[in-house]
Amino acid sequence: MADMMSIIAANYKTVGMTIPTKTPYVAVDPTLYEGNWTGKYADQKTFKISVSNVTGFRAKVQYQSGGTNKFQEVLIKDNTFRIGDTKFTLSALGKAEIKNVVTDPSSGQTYLDQAYAKRAS
Repeated sequence: MADMMSIIAANYKTVGMTIPTKTPYVAVDPTLYEGNWTGKYADQKTFKISVSNVTGFRAKVQYQSGGTNKFQEVLIKDNTFRIGDTKFTLSALGKAEIKNVVTDPSSGQTYLDQAYAKRAS
C-alpha cells in the first residue's frame, strides 16, 4: 500500500508543476526544428535528438542517450515538445534546452538532468 501512495504522491507532485498554457497550436517553421541535435549532460552522458517530417505543429522525433532509444510523434507548442520524460525547448536559432527526468533504479528517486543541444550543420 505504501508503494501505491508514493506513486500517487509523485504523480501529484509532477502534475502540480505543470502549468497549462492557453495558447493554441500553430504551424511552426520546419527549418527551425528539423535535423540532428546533440549535447552532453553534466555527467558527460551524450544524447542525440533527431527531428524530421515537421508538418504544421507535428513532428517525428527520435531520442537516443546511453541505452535509451525512443521514437515518437510529437506536438510542438510554445517552441517546446516532449518525447517521453524529455522536454525540448528551442531557445535560439540552432540551440535548444533539454530537460530530462531520470529515475535512479537503486533508490527510486527522480532528478532533473539539464543540458543544451546544438543542431548539426
